[in-house]
Amino acid sequence: MQQSVVPELAHTQTSPLQWVATATAIAGVVALSSVVQPDAARAAQPGTGGRPAAAPAAAPAAAPDTAGVDFPIVCGPAKALVEKKASGDLDGDGRPETVAVVRCDAGSGTPPDGVYVLTQAQGAKQPRVVATLIDPKDRLSVTDFAVRDGAVTATLLGYSSIDVPSCCPDLKQSAKWQWKNGAFIRSTPSEAHGT
Repeated sequence: MQQSVVPELAHTQTSPLQWVATATAIAGVVALSSVVQPDAARAAQPGTGGRPAAAPAAAPAAAPDTAGVDFPIVCGPAKALVEKKASGDLDGDGRPETVAVVRCDAGSGTPPDGVYVLTQAQGAKQPRVVATLIDPKDRLSVTDFAVRDGAVTATLLGYSSIDVPSCCPDLKQSAKWQWKNGAFIRSTPSEAHGT
């Protein structure tokens, strides 16, 4: 180490009193900055060139709730039961839709499922069913149900004939629905096959 040719200066040596004074000054600045804040409406944000920042984006719209919805399923004295539901923006309008898998709450057996798309207009009190993807009359049960990337996907269990008991579906197929040209278009990602 090379020796300095300049003699030691008295102010280059720190004492405990100087550390306490420095800490007190920093604490005072921090305390004062928490009391004195710029007006939020005129505060310049980084990257805005000194202009006030734009107002924050509105909160995303909530997905329609299935509670109280009158689904187009005939259950007689039983009630309609929402087994599964998932939400996502299916038509690209920036507002989420809810897709519900609904069956009659029969208590026993394997009642067929219906799959319905719900939407709720801004300001409307109640969501409404805008599409039926699976009608309960088709005698299908829905498994592996999801909404992602603007599409509804599901595995459907069904029957090869009316002679197959409803407890034991013998067909399995994958289905996918996407909104195209004003309607939900169904495709089959893989061929139906026996189980």
